[in-house]
Amino acid sequence: MSQLERLLEIMETLRSETGCPWDREQTLETLRPYAVEEVYEVLDAIDRGDVADHCEELGDLLLQVVFQAQLRKEAGEFAFEDVARSIADKLVRRHPHVFGDVNVADAAEVLVNWNQIKEQEKAERGRAPASVLDKVPKALPALLKAHDLQKAAAKQGFDWPEIGPVLDKVEEEIRELRMALATGNQAHAVEEYGDILFALANAGRHLGVSGEQALQDSCTKFRRRFRGVEERAAASGKPMSEHTLAELDTYWNDVKRRERDA
Repeated sequence: MSQLERLLEIMETLRSETGCPWDREQTLETLRPYAVEEVYEVLDAIDRGDVADHCEELGDLLLQVVFQAQLRKEAGEFAFEDVARSIADKLVRRHPHVFGDVNVADAAEVLVNWNQIKEQEKAERGRAPASVLDKVPKALPALLKAHDLQKAAAKQGFDWPEIGPVLDKVEEEIRELRMALATGNQAHAVEEYGDILFALANAGRHLGVSGEQALQDSCTKFRRRFRGVEERAAASGKPMSEHTLAELDTYWNDVKRRERDA
């Protein structure tokens, strides 16, 4: 028995009448947050360069695939074997330069062929999108979704040719947020705040960077610098909560300066 067969058997046992009460209670809806969480934990392990943790997190992600496939199997809809067959068939179909007689010059041409085959598949299944934006999954993280929506629109010519007007749009949205705050309209302020984030995602796209990754990097930097602030507060002998904001800001600037000097 392969390890994959063993995993499938264990999952089936957990869902059986004599299995685990928690596993038996789960539905596709209750499993949604775990699937998203496991993807991010895989990415975190990669970022940290932790090989052992990466292996474990990939296993946790695979569990989510196996779990959902088991639920579909119980409903008589499909099984894990169908999932594996589907992706194997797709890989062969979309790599005619490897499994067929198509010639390609480079990776860019591979992507062109991939997208053409993808669109042909959707048309054959009667799933051609009503809008080019329908290709962007609604469940994506918001910053990534904004990037992909803007990218799809840009392919149709709906885009600024350079970053200058994009930054002007960011500033315009900030002004509109200030106006909303001045009127005390909370709902309008929230809307304008979202518009700022959307405009910033567009700026990131024009810079050729992922807003999602850039924000992740900033979060990592904040963690590191705040830890330095905590260390300095602890060394002062006074609880951090008893420091003034000016004192904490001094610690922050010291951490920031030392990082730059290093």
